Amino acid sequence: MTEKEKMLAGELYDAADPQLVAERRRARDLLYALNASRDGQRELRMDIVRRLMGAVGEGAWIEPPFFCDYGGNIRLGDRVFFNFNCVVLDVAQVTIGSDVMFGPAVQILTATHPLNHVERRSGLEAAKPITIGSDVWVGGGAILLPGVTIGARSVIGAGSVVTKDVPEGVLAAGNPCRVIRPID
Repeated sequence: MTEKEKMLAGELYDAADPQLVAERRRARDLLYALNASRDGQRELRMDIVRRLMGAVGEGAWIEPPFFCDYGGNIRLGDRVFFNFNCVVLDVAQVTIGSDVMFGPAVQILTATHPLNHVERRSGLEAAKPITIGSDVWVGGGAILLPGVTIGARSVIGAGSVVTKDVPEGVLAAGNPCRVIRPID
């Protein structure tokens, strides 16, 4: 297995692998162009986003600055909106449904490291995919940790740290994030 195949399979992999380094460099170049773009350059921004990401639905929009590792592991549905200063560590797949809104400074983090300090010293890392259903709103400053799923129509309160799956149709908030009440 290549290091990229290991990475996408959720196994420990070497992030210093030349192929992965080259893919991250490509993403950085595209992000530099995206983040340097100005208001009124909608077509340019969307061209960059389409070249960066694995899939981009109709009407998706990203307010710069925006940051990610690879871009190609991100799949956006229709009318997804990222506000300023969002970070997506897309070491594993990040799948986002349609009509999803992210407040400013949201972090979507698929990357993880061994808990054992000896293993961690090896420099190997791993990742777990994140899935976000349609019609979700993630409030500003929220952090989504590796492997979580957020169900459709749910709202994640600002500043929440999502450590476990969130079911459909609920308001969830806090650190750690917990269901407050149904909203459907």
